[in-house]
Amino acid sequence: MKSTTEMSNPEHRTLNAILADQSPEQLQAIGQALAAAAAESQALLSEVMATSHPGGETAGKTDPFNITGVYGKVGQSLASNPQALLSANLDLWTGWVNLWKDFTLGQISEAKDKRFSDPEWSSNPAFEFMRKAYELNSSWMMSLLDAAPDLSPSDKRKAQFYTRQTIDALSPTNFFATNPAALRAMLKTGGQSLVDGLRNARADIAKGNGRLSISQSDESPFEIGKNIATAPGKVVFRNKLIELLQFEPTTEKVYERPLLIFPPWINKYYIMDLREENSLIRWLTDNGLSVFVVSWRSADEVTKDYTWDNYIEEGVFDALNEALAITGADKANTIGYCIGGSLLTGALGHMAKTGDERIASSTFFASQSDFSDAGDLMVFTDPESLDSIDEIIDENNGIMPGEMMGQTFNWLRPVDLVWRYVVDNYMLGKKPRPFDLLFWNADQTNIPGNTHRTYLKNLYGQNQLAEGNFKVLGDTVSMGDITIPVTIQASREDHICPWHSIYRGAKKYGGEVNFILAGSGHIAGVINHPSAEKYQHWTNEGLAKTPEAWLSGSEETKGSWWPTWWEWLEPKAGALKPAVALKDKGLGDAPGAYVKMRLSDISEGKKPPAEYSTPSKRAAPARKPKPAPKKAAPAAKAKPAAKRSPSTSAKPKASSAAAKSAPKKPAKKPSAQGKSGKSASSPKA
Repeated sequence: MKSTTEMSNPEHRTLNAILADQSPEQLQAIGQALAAAAAESQALLSEVMATSHPGGETAGKTDPFNITGVYGKVGQSLASNPQALLSANLDLWTGWVNLWKDFTLGQISEAKDKRFSDPEWSSNPAFEFMRKAYELNSSWMMSLLDAAPDLSPSDKRKAQFYTRQTIDALSPTNFFATNPAALRAMLKTGGQSLVDGLRNARADIAKGNGRLSISQSDESPFEIGKNIATAPGKVVFRNKLIELLQFEPTTEKVYERPLLIFPPWINKYYIMDLREENSLIRWLTDNGLSVFVVSWRSADEVTKDYTWDNYIEEGVFDALNEALAITGADKANTIGYCIGGSLLTGALGHMAKTGDERIASSTFFASQSDFSDAGDLMVFTDPESLDSIDEIIDENNGIMPGEMMGQTFNWLRPVDLVWRYVVDNYMLGKKPRPFDLLFWNADQTNIPGNTHRTYLKNLYGQNQLAEGNFKVLGDTVSMGDITIPVTIQASREDHICPWHSIYRGAKKYGGEVNFILAGSGHIAGVINHPSAEKYQHWTNEGLAKTPEAWLSGSEETKGSWWPTWWEWLEPKAGALKPAVALKDKGLGDAPGAYVKMRLSDISEGKKPPAEYSTPSKRAAPARKPKPAPKKAAPAAKAKPAAKRSPSTSAKPKASSAAAKSAPKKPAKKPSAQGKSGKSASSPKA
């Protein structure tokens, strides 16, 4: 009998060859493993029944998002357009005829879908037939929606979303009996892979308290503040909503204007500081900036009733006030990432209306302000979906649970973030590998229900921010009043904030707009350290009428977009001054306490520190109203920084080559701080 090691070697042999080579002893071992797998299956079922509770988050509703109603409208539309339905069915019939012809003639074709990368899907006639039949039926299902002519945009979007979900779920790769890689693993390991997979499923059921909580990464090697989120700094301010982090300078001189970053509160800030070699925060301090980052508190009993206005007053304005008081600057530059950028846009609109000029410029990472066509998340903004979300919030004591938000984002990319792990963990019996990006992705946060409702209803659902109907602290704000220079960054493959949607929002601002399009997606498109030498970005002068026109006239540059952005930001950072060590406010070191509170801690009743700071006196005069500025004409839009004359800066800029690595000006401190830029890696997304 072959050893377990021999059986588990990753040989690229066909299933038929492996089956033909099985000895009676191996077949007996597989039979024993199948018996053990049956016992594991029974245990898994018992645990689910023991820990599950009837009702769940949408008690009394079998179809909370009204999917049945939408498909009813699809059926009615198809009935009113029989010719289109006949054409779609004729295409299906023709496809099946050709499929059978290819099967009988032994025609072989390579699979383009990465799910079917196993050689068996192209070399084994039975598996190839399954693959082609799946692809044919999938195309037909989506074509039916195109044949339904009179669906509203909302209904069509929802029908397309859930049809794609169904198609992805029905892939033959998701079923053990029709997944050649799973069958091969079972044969090679003597059935042990199947047993291990069921044990992995039991562990994930236990982790989810009776519901499947798919593990994407081995989280055990990571500890926040130890080997992740390690940029040195201090907590310099704390209120009930935020901890303000200031990071140690790494240069002998720093620019006088601080850079204040508002990350999304749907996830935690340390996506910008995963490792030394890809840390945006370290790269910014290495460029001589005084960097402040807001670390949001995950919603609990203390903050569950907080509103959007609370996030602006106690988040944006309190953080801005402290950053200016600490540095002594009159103005700051700011960054808003994703929903943090939407919040910042609302705050800037209010500041413009009230004459508050303490922000010199703003940069927006993957952030939407115009939600007229904001991608798949709009599926959850129709009346039925909003009602269902309201019930979830009410049933969770005014909080939108972080677990549900995490699941929602995973299901926006189910092939990569759901079914891939079902196959690897449960069918192949693999243990998830440690991956810092997926550790961060699983470190979810709760959201105050009122704040979440505002985001979905007022911004996504009614597009109030872009249309000038959104209220901040009682005042209706307009994006056209925002005349400070802004850089808008988008990522070409972003499935959460589509770049076309971000581009539409960019045209709403009233001043200089510098638009940069990066390669890759919502995370890797933003967090792309220059030393990684990955992806590319596009720049263009001004804003064309449409995103397509802008892209067609753009210039492509290989590598990270950060150096191009720095050429735009550096002239706005002010004069250089000697760096000073951070003052200890008695609140602890970065990354602080709020970021370390996990959902499990909150559910167990644990609380973060309740020692709150006394706010500093405002560093600027009291805000006073001033006339709304006129919106700048499109022709006045400034060129991207990369194409501007050096005369736009009061001091000489670093060369592009220097900007792409650790900066040579201002000079680095001769200390043992973390050195970004030495390792070429960036997170994958």
